[in-house]
Amino acid sequence: MSKPIVLVIMDGVALGPETPGNAVARAYTPNLDYLFANHPWTKIKAHGTAVGLPDDSDMGNSEVGHNALGCGQIYAQGAKLVNQSIEAGQMFFSETWKAIVKNTKENASTLHFIGLLSDGNVHSNIDHLIAMVAQAKAEGLPKVRIHGLLDGRDVPAQSALDYVDKLEQALDGLNDDGFDAKIASGGGRQRITMDRYGANWPMVKEGWDTHVHGIGEQFKTTTEAITTARNLAPNIIDQDLPPFVIAENGAPIGKICDGDSVVLFNFRGDRAIELSQAFDLPNFDKFDRGVCPKVFYAGMLQYDGDLQLPKNFLVAPPNITNTLSELLVANSIAQYAVSETQKYGHVTYFWNGNKSEKFSDALETWQEIPSDIVPFEQRPWMKAAEITDCVIEAIKSKKYGFIRANMPNGDMVGHTGSFHAAELSVGAVDLCLGRLIEAAKEHDVTLVVVADHGNADEMFEEAKGVMSPKTAHTLNPAPFIIYDTNRAVSFKEGNFGLANVAATIAHLMGLAPHPTWEKSML
Repeated sequence: MSKPIVLVIMDGVALGPETPGNAVARAYTPNLDYLFANHPWTKIKAHGTAVGLPDDSDMGNSEVGHNALGCGQIYAQGAKLVNQSIEAGQMFFSETWKAIVKNTKENASTLHFIGLLSDGNVHSNIDHLIAMVAQAKAEGLPKVRIHGLLDGRDVPAQSALDYVDKLEQALDGLNDDGFDAKIASGGGRQRITMDRYGANWPMVKEGWDTHVHGIGEQFKTTTEAITTARNLAPNIIDQDLPPFVIAENGAPIGKICDGDSVVLFNFRGDRAIELSQAFDLPNFDKFDRGVCPKVFYAGMLQYDGDLQLPKNFLVAPPNITNTLSELLVANSIAQYAVSETQKYGHVTYFWNGNKSEKFSDALETWQEIPSDIVPFEQRPWMKAAEITDCVIEAIKSKKYGFIRANMPNGDMVGHTGSFHAAELSVGAVDLCLGRLIEAAKEHDVTLVVVADHGNADEMFEEAKGVMSPKTAHTLNPAPFIIYDTNRAVSFKEGNFGLANVAATIAHLMGLAPHPTWEKSML
């Protein structure tokens, strides 16, 4: 290879119109401005069909984005994968679905669904849930309980009641004397249940107690729970709504008991793994589960193939092979990957094709910097400086031919809906880019800068003539920049996406890309 490559992924920092809500354009970014003005760059697609999602109305996300970056190919992902399984009827002929039906009938028990009530197509789709509830009735299961997490992150910030209404209308159309389906509990996805990477286990415990044991503030309906919370805090984003339990005559209507069946209907892995561990692992010790019910548990997908978690799943995930990491290992090139906890799994697990194990312990080094457990808008710089310190030390060590780092700021802070904090978060990343530019120049390495999807580039949205904070990802293209003072490169004409990055990096290294990959942009 010619020289080391340093890849910096600016999570959630895409290129959108210069509107008042574009925190990327409004931020102080002298280093990005310098790169755009003086070095080769292009725009690449980071959403929809370019990352294996159903169509170009679907926002990209960090998981499918890092899959595409790391494997150089486009696989059917998330919602598209599940859509295909439901449309073809494969899900309901799977061994896992048959086992769910068998277990529920033999124990005369309840089928529970846990997951995000959303159509954001990032973690879940409410239509998948409704299809499974309808199938449960068709197969003669008498009782269904739903534990619905509220989004406001991949969809409009205060849209929870839209999804609750849609679900309850569907349930009303299914319920009769022989079938009883109801929402039993819930809460905001950032308040309970949907933690990731072990960053906040108490959040998962609170979700466990809410869904499994029915512990928490009781309400007669989900609408009452949401409106009560909003009356107390009118600007609260759905993801932060407090947990609730639906009760009748003072008793929870949907506690999870011995003999029940439980399906986690989210399809994305990162925020599904911890709850799956609590249900699936016999020696689980991250929190006290109390009396742990003996249930048949399944996920929509298998969220971690190496850990085989969960053991039972409804839809087989894409079998991602021939990744960039494998190509580098085959060529004896050492790699270094670093991020803070919030995105550590993205530069390791997702990058390596949904595999939690390394392809080579000798050639792959992974570095996790623990994230602070504080609201991101209160500390928008996050761990960008520490990540940069690690990258510079890795460059200086001269051990690695490929170094990759994820700067989570634009995404994690963008999700809070705080424009000022998002603006600061992008500025923090830019400050670190300045240090990396100097290190790349001093040590003669090639610096490549890319985003995995948009977020901070659109912080406001209009609905019914009213502007409100936008917390979801965007459809805007990602920048792809190459900084190298000793090498001239130019881009081909074409419509490129994140999956073209792997071949482009191989091209820069003087390596032949795998024949299955999308082509180099150079």
